Amino acid sequence: MDVLGTDGGIPHLPELPARGPWAGMIGRGTAVLTELPTELIAGEWRLSDHPGVDQRRAQATLRDDLDRFEEDAHDFAGTVKLQVVGPWTLAASLFLPLGGRVLGDRAARRDLAQSLADGVLELLAQTRRRLPSATLLLQVDEPALPAVLTGAVPTEGGYFRHRSVRPPEVAEALRPLADAAAAGVLHCCAPGLPLDLVGAAGFTAASVDQDMIADLDVLAEAVDGGLGLYLGCLPTSLPVRESRPDDLVRRVLGLLRPLELGPALADRLVLTPACGLAGFSPPQALAALAALRRASGLVDEALRH
Repeated sequence: MDVLGTDGGIPHLPELPARGPWAGMIGRGTAVLTELPTELIAGEWRLSDHPGVDQRRAQATLRDDLDRFEEDAHDFAGTVKLQVVGPWTLAASLFLPLGGRVLGDRAARRDLAQSLADGVLELLAQTRRRLPSATLLLQVDEPALPAVLTGAVPTEGGYFRHRSVRPPEVAEALRPLADAAAAGVLHCCAPGLPLDLVGAAGFTAASVDQDMIADLDVLAEAVDGGLGLYLGCLPTSLPVRESRPDDLVRRVLGLLRPLELGPALADRLVLTPACGLAGFSPPQALAALAALRRASGLVDEALRH
């Protein structure tokens, strides 16, 4: 078992959205796209006929982040995690030039998924050149996926909802990302993520917030079938409260022990913060990750005995 972001854990390229919209999840996603220009207008990202200043800034910010990451990790020989927004959350967040979400245009969302897949392959290739000894893990962030699947994404005006997208089409768009790196993790912090779809799309693990897990039987079946679990067990709601390792251990074991999966679960478990760590100050974030690291060993030992 491992834990993200601390010594002995999984080094990762963080998103720091407080720097501006070009540095957040959607902005970074536009930086990865190939041959699909976007611009930021009145706080909304839209497809365009030329790259806007904010997309260019997003691309420059990503390059600078990779430069800094390379300086620190050039000789690193372990696993390194990159994260990108997934095609469905991006389609639900980007707008067409004349209005309406990309999600509502089948051809546009197909082009978007292809552009993102091509861009991710290029991002991974660049990272491999920068970190030649590292093994790359790709996390695909899809917070809007349950809403896409259930037809809950509002139209631009907010009065209607987009039609649901069928699971086979969803999996088809996700599969190139799942196959792009040595391992792929699908992350969703919203309730209702279908774990069977995560596996069907080719991902090796699902990353979910503990508070969003509603059906333990489904979780047990997925993990028993080989799916890894990145468990967002450390609360990140504001105001920030210190999380003690013992409290995290009790919280995690209270959820997982009834599954009775023992060592099999320990081998596939990674402890993470819940969504929202970006709201922490740097000292608070470091303290939270250190608490997760200490809790990780205790949970691992408990699940193996």
